Amino acid sequence: MIRNRLAIFLVALASAVVLNGCTNALTSDINVDSQAAPGLEMTSYKTYTWLAAAQILNDPDGQWEPRGFDADAEIQFLIDRELRQHGATEVSANPDLLVAYIAGVDMEALELEDDAESDLEMMKSSPQGALMILLIDANTGKAVWGAVATGEVEGRRSEEEARARLDYAVTQMLARLPTA
Repeated sequence: MIRNRLAIFLVALASAVVLNGCTNALTSDINVDSQAAPGLEMTSYKTYTWLAAAQILNDPDGQWEPRGFDADAEIQFLIDRELRQHGATEVSANPDLLVAYIAGVDMEALELEDDAESDLEMMKSSPQGALMILLIDANTGKAVWGAVATGEVEGRRSEEEARARLDYAVTQMLARLPTA
């Protein structure tokens, strides 16, 4: 019995290490930054409603979003999940907070890169993406918290990879909400 439990524990531990290693490699390029209004106390905000959601895409070949994957729905689901974990409830009337996000992807972005052979800077393709989440006090109309995640965008990712990257970004962003 003890050996079986130990074997199960070791398999679970090995799986966690492998999955963590995959997640780190999959998300290592994602950078997150946030800013809160001075003196923000999130505990005073109990309810929220959606104000706006938008995507700005420069993806003429349809490479960023896997076929059949709805990034807007996934982002909203993840934000809802994280806000619930912070004790907020979505309502249809008289919210404390208004929630907005914008996602932007430019699959044709370029950057300069040093060419080792010629000592010249050369242009190279460097697709970029960003996600911004904004929380607005519904009574004052003023932003009380915002976060942005930026990262490199590779075309032709699987739906699972796209979902994992969005999950990581949204989770990291909302983990920065002040708790007290």
